[in-house]
Amino acid sequence: MQLYNTLSAEERAKLIDEAGQQRLTLSFYAYAKIEDPKQFRDNLFIAWNKLDALGRTYVAKEGINAQMSVPAENFEAFRETLEAYDFMKNIRLNVAVEQDDHSFLKLTVKVRDKIVADGLNDETFDVTNIGIHLKAKEFHEILEDPNTIVVDFRNHYESEIGHFKGAITPDVETFRESLPIINEQLKDFKEDKNLVMYCTGGIRCEKASAFFKHQGFKNVYQLEGGIINYAKQIQEENLESKFIGKNFVFDHRLGERITDDIIAQCHQCGKPCDNHTNCENEGCHLLFIQCDECKAVMENCCSTECQEIIHMPLVEQVKLRRGVKNGNMIFRKGKSEKLKFKKSGDLDAVALATVEKKDIRQKINPKRRVKKTLVGKCEHYYVKSQIGQFLIEKTELKIGDKILISGPTTGEQELTLTEMFVAGKSVAIAKPNDQMTMVLPFRVRLSDKIYKILG
Repeated sequence: MQLYNTLSAEERAKLIDEAGQQRLTLSFYAYAKIEDPKQFRDNLFIAWNKLDALGRTYVAKEGINAQMSVPAENFEAFRETLEAYDFMKNIRLNVAVEQDDHSFLKLTVKVRDKIVADGLNDETFDVTNIGIHLKAKEFHEILEDPNTIVVDFRNHYESEIGHFKGAITPDVETFRESLPIINEQLKDFKEDKNLVMYCTGGIRCEKASAFFKHQGFKNVYQLEGGIINYAKQIQEENLESKFIGKNFVFDHRLGERITDDIIAQCHQCGKPCDNHTNCENEGCHLLFIQCDECKAVMENCCSTECQEIIHMPLVEQVKLRRGVKNGNMIFRKGKSEKLKFKKSGDLDAVALATVEKKDIRQKINPKRRVKKTLVGKCEHYYVKSQIGQFLIEKTELKIGDKILISGPTTGEQELTLTEMFVAGKSVAIAKPNDQMTMVLPFRVRLSDKIYKILG
């Protein structure tokens, strides 16, 4: 009976590409009393593994919280595995606005003390005594009431790239920090104000709504299904979005666009940008906002110090990391003196720029047409050594050729071949059926294709 992953992320991504099936990224949660979380966890893993479901799930005595990637053809079968439990009958599944077949590459189901860490130790607190759920249209109506206070119960790095206009955006790093801060800030408004809250998918503000009712707030509301469900509803009902910018998500996409407005800045140069990246230095791995230009110049690093480190031999990098407790820095998600243009706390809902619309008929940068021919596909990326492996399928490559590596996450990356290897030897020509490797200044993925630029 298999209760753990047997494939690496790279192996799983290859299987997904070969299958060619559409996958759906979705999330859901449910608060309930689960007597035996360990047995519940094992049952879910067995059922989901049979359906090729992937993702990250936490279960606890207080319920379940999941972000998943499921083959579209198995969607209803997946729902049945949930509705086999009474507390998940008719459960709402938040399907992502933007889909990516590689959003999750492993199935992880873990038992935790709580599905949302809240820092509370109060046995009288009933997490199921929640506030009133609001659909998108109802949410818009209550926003017009001058007695309404709207609170964003996400963290600073989430609200920085997108939030509802007029919302309080606490400068916090964890959900547990926001509860006492907001409780103190709004203590004089328990009787006469509408306390309206929102988060990514609803799970955090659902617990927050129960907490603030427990604290004596009379009029407590939450956005049903969070920003993910809100985005779906405004599209279906043709409503104007009161949310501006991008919604941060916790899979490898790190965000899905709600409006074309860019309200954040590159943390390194200040250019309008709302794309997050993790520092390439494994000893740092800081999450921050980085534009394409800085990404190229800084090689995905947050500082020149980290950039120098990634070019050191691996053994030297490991020595630098040994014994250094840098977890707080890594998970402080964008809080670093290195980031000159970081903003948090009171945030404006003013667009600094809008997303450039691309001609979907063009595979290349619409500013110029590039003649190219398909050469092959990516097979592997070795993170530590920054080496990409490609299968040459269609035509040969020579040293001096200009190439284009293209993919949905990688984007369009052009470079000139200066060195490549086949079977571990430096070669001048790579021919069809060769497995060619080369050092790359950026990460490539299994969905990427390699082209030769003509002319």
